[in-house]
Amino acid sequence: MRRMQGWIALLAMLAITPLRAAESCPDTTERFGEARKIVADLGRIDAPNGVQEAWAQDAGGIRQWVTARGQDRANPVILFVHGGPAAPVTPTLWQFSRPLEEYFTVVTYDQRAAGKTFLLNPQAAVADTLQVERYVDDAVAIAEAVRQRYHKRKLVLMGHSWGTIVGMRAALKRPDLFHAYVGIGQVIDVRENEQVSYDYAVAQARAHGNAEAERELAAIAPYPGDQPLTRERIVAARKWAQHYGGLSAYRDQSYYYFSGPKLSPEYGDAERCAIDAANVFTLGRVLDEFLQVSFKDVRRFPIPVVMFMGRHDYTTPSEPTARWLAQVQAPSKQAVWFEHASHMVPWEEPGKTLVSLLQHVRPLAEDDDED
Repeated sequence: MRRMQGWIALLAMLAITPLRAAESCPDTTERFGEARKIVADLGRIDAPNGVQEAWAQDAGGIRQWVTARGQDRANPVILFVHGGPAAPVTPTLWQFSRPLEEYFTVVTYDQRAAGKTFLLNPQAAVADTLQVERYVDDAVAIAEAVRQRYHKRKLVLMGHSWGTIVGMRAALKRPDLFHAYVGIGQVIDVRENEQVSYDYAVAQARAHGNAEAERELAAIAPYPGDQPLTRERIVAARKWAQHYGGLSAYRDQSYYYFSGPKLSPEYGDAERCAIDAANVFTLGRVLDEFLQVSFKDVRRFPIPVVMFMGRHDYTTPSEPTARWLAQVQAPSKQAVWFEHASHMVPWEEPGKTLVSLLQHVRPLAEDDDED
């Protein structure tokens, strides 16, 4: 079972070659085709001033797939930077986004070497460009294009998981483009995240008398320690943290998310299977740089910052984010805790996600249209 959620699932994917991922892609049209039509019809936007479009945007020397949806193009625009780094939100957006689209135009894009963007470009043209700063420059380029397309002075920038690394750096680099930054499953310091996640997994394994988990976790101790953070060690640590609800609260699996693309009207079988191939393609090229990420030294943030934090998140643990937010200086800042969510906040608590965006974010983006 090769399903993607965030970078830990990418690590598990390394045992599978891109060729096998492509060859094992079944035709699901007969099985899911009617369901996709129903989802598409439910999500159809018919409002006269609505937005429902997708296009290939030239950005960073390649074409990147962009999707935009909203009931009223006069609404503020959210630019959603997905996780992974190669786990596009486009094929699961249908699971939570429709209510948001009444109050915002929600724009997503499949990042460099992710989803439809992976299929749009020759792999040879992308292989040597998978550095964090290139992803940041892509986000800035997409933001500028979206701003011009919808005649907005600024956008709301929202990142999830890996996308918070890209999003936070983009906000620091070009604050003039954004009303506010919203971090969901925010990464502040990768090594600290690893420590918190591991300690949680060990505590849960002991509490549940899980001898298998205790053996596997003891085998990588001390973690992260001074040894290299290899993919094998990371997989062992994250496997058990997520088993005990660290990905989706109160669950040992996240089938709803991993199988969501099967019902997506935006993705056919080729695009869905490209998620797997793109993850294999991407991980080895970004892992070393990813493991060095830290925002601990960022003491001032140039725009309003809102953090959506899952109380049970042990994929990108929330405690470091809460501490960082408490000490950072920003024009305004807001912590929002989701008591019944883990890492997948918009999927787990979609109602509170909407309410929180309306309460804490939309007021920051009023009077946005360009003259």
